[in-house]
Amino acid sequence: MNKRLKKEYFRQPATVLAPDLIGKLLCRKVNGEILRYRITETECYYSEQDTACHASKGKTERTKVLYMQGGTAYVYLCYGMHSLFNVVTGEEGFPEAVLIRGVEEYNGPGKLTKAMGIDRSLNEIDMTVSDELWLEDDGIKPVYRTAKRVGIDYAEEKDRNILWRYIIDDGSYQPVK
Repeated sequence: MNKRLKKEYFRQPATVLAPDLIGKLLCRKVNGEILRYRITETECYYSEQDTACHASKGKTERTKVLYMQGGTAYVYLCYGMHSLFNVVTGEEGFPEAVLIRGVEEYNGPGKLTKAMGIDRSLNEIDMTVSDELWLEDDGIKPVYRTAKRVGIDYAEEKDRNILWRYIIDDGSYQPVK
């Protein structure tokens, strides 16, 4: 039986949740149908000191969502064409989030949001109570590997080299039916 992830779960730091979200189910209700895809890749963004994090320049109109309570959706436009989806984590007031980079069948953060109809209209929603976008746990704990984050050439070298990207090892779980 799938369990919807609650507020308490999202109060944990992004450094803990980025690997733990591997294998969880990303759920989206579109036109009365519920889409469920297993999360296969994530990246951690943690604090104003992380120069890869959008909050590294402080709190702005765009980044204020990163300072909200864990369980809030952060959806932003990348390269003027792709909506990218992040899960804000931790306590309110501290900027951190987990980018969902891939789900089964859709590798790439822009591909998954397009396939699931996730766009900026969902920015700042509380996923712990939303009937449009939420996360579930069905007990699957897949094996994953770590890697450097991608697409952050603007960040300082120390932040480019952190192994805060988590990728599921194929075959370590049962696909969603």
